[in-house]
Amino acid sequence: MAAEMNRYADFEGLRAQAVALRREGLSLRRIRDRLKIYNNDLLQRLVEGEPPPEWTKRPRAKDDLRARARELRLQGMTYDRIQVELGCSKSSISRWVRDLPKPERNRTPEEASEIARRGWETTLRRREEERQAVKRAAHDEIGTLSARELFLLGVGLYWAEGTKDKPHARRERVTFVNSDPGMVRVFAAWLDLLDVPAERRTYSLMIHETADVAAAELHWAELLGVDPTRFGKTTLKRHNPKTVRKNTGAEYRGCLVVRVRGSADLYRRIEGAWYGIVGAASPPDHRKRA
Repeated sequence: MAAEMNRYADFEGLRAQAVALRREGLSLRRIRDRLKIYNNDLLQRLVEGEPPPEWTKRPRAKDDLRARARELRLQGMTYDRIQVELGCSKSSISRWVRDLPKPERNRTPEEASEIARRGWETTLRRREEERQAVKRAAHDEIGTLSARELFLLGVGLYWAEGTKDKPHARRERVTFVNSDPGMVRVFAAWLDLLDVPAERRTYSLMIHETADVAAAELHWAELLGVDPTRFGKTTLKRHNPKTVRKNTGAEYRGCLVVRVRGSADLYRRIEGAWYGIVGAASPPDHRKRA
């Protein structure tokens, strides 16, 4: 610093210039370039006490909320009431208004509890709106799928959810099991893409014995646009009295099993394509090329 100060002996003269430039609205970088001051410590000393211009301050998404929270606090509102008004968390409110005087509490415990409940409901509603907005944006980004995209998607889907061949148990046949209607629809579209005829596809249910089997079969048949009479024998899962089941109610329709007859060649294509995807997605091993 001493050497730097010797280089700029007229400190007060430099400070006067730096302050004047600061008041004109220049950033530190522009003042540095204008005065050829490349020592950051010295540059800070030259403009000490001068606030940065407004345009250099980055706006923050919550600045408006913060200002409003402080305004409400000064009106005598508690954290709970501010939360109800703004829908933000109490921890954020606490950070924003901690330096302001605390209002006098003049409500009953029941009133406080009701305010807290409404505040939490507002927070949950805001969070749900944010979640749905992200989902909608992601949905809209997909657009339409090309035949190649659907093919690759179907291969990955089958390898995650379909039965696979094992060295100790040869199962070169296509069998897909899932309880998610969306997954089943995508798999059916994939079979259509590969021109697998409808007569080679068979369907059956795996479902808990207490469920409405007929209603479940009708649900899956309508989803796929097939006749319910095409469904084979249902596999019933016996009830274990020690287990507390969560998959109950009208929305529970078990798992649909989709099998493709004569599908050994199709299975081999799926397996080969899957390992092709793995190879394409893996980073190249340059050591093997040496």
